[in-house]
Amino acid sequence: MTKALIVVTNTPKYDKINRLTGLWLSELTHFYDVMLKNNIEADFVSPNGGYVPLDPSSLTNLDEVDNKYYTNASFQNKALSQTLKPEEINPDDYSIIYYTGGHGTMWDFPESRAVADIASHIYTKGGIVSAVCHGVVGLLPVKGQNHRLLIEGKTLTGFSNAEEAANQTTAEVPFLTEDALIKAGANYQAEAPFTSVVRVSERLVTGQNPQSAKAVAEKVITLL
Repeated sequence: MTKALIVVTNTPKYDKINRLTGLWLSELTHFYDVMLKNNIEADFVSPNGGYVPLDPSSLTNLDEVDNKYYTNASFQNKALSQTLKPEEINPDDYSIIYYTGGHGTMWDFPESRAVADIASHIYTKGGIVSAVCHGVVGLLPVKGQNHRLLIEGKTLTGFSNAEEAANQTTAEVPFLTEDALIKAGANYQAEAPFTSVVRVSERLVTGQNPQSAKAVAEKVITLL
């Protein structure tokens, strides 16, 4: 049975300023919605397990998909209140892993060796690794074949420097997503800010920004 593992952040605020952050809701809901419509079950894991904070800005102007899940108590409990810890995950149960975004991910995703090992296992056994927006920083520690970095030499995308500047958070994040991906040896590509942009490289699927979450999911389904 095909099953997806969705990774979410535990980080509730920026490190340098007194500003709340966390998961960007639509980057979870729009991917998850496509999975369910294709009869693919999903579990939710975070670096520490348990509670997942939501970026308050992601709760303004909720669309129909966001509302469907945000008002669902069962979804709230499973995806936002009681996420699994990495040590509770058996990677053999999943053929897909998906890293959601939100600025919170920039602090805990790159530091989670445990989640990176799960992603590496899924990929090396023939599964799909996917990520969107800031969530692509979770790929930085993931190893692929021959213990090399998974993203080395692969074409991908993620939140661009231009988008970070437009968001007025360039100086507030610990590093710039675009710069980090390039430094790690990836062939980084971006298009117009805040438009749906997806790149596929072998079994790696990445999206540039929140607007890309649904398209990432659809590309994953195509690969399957």
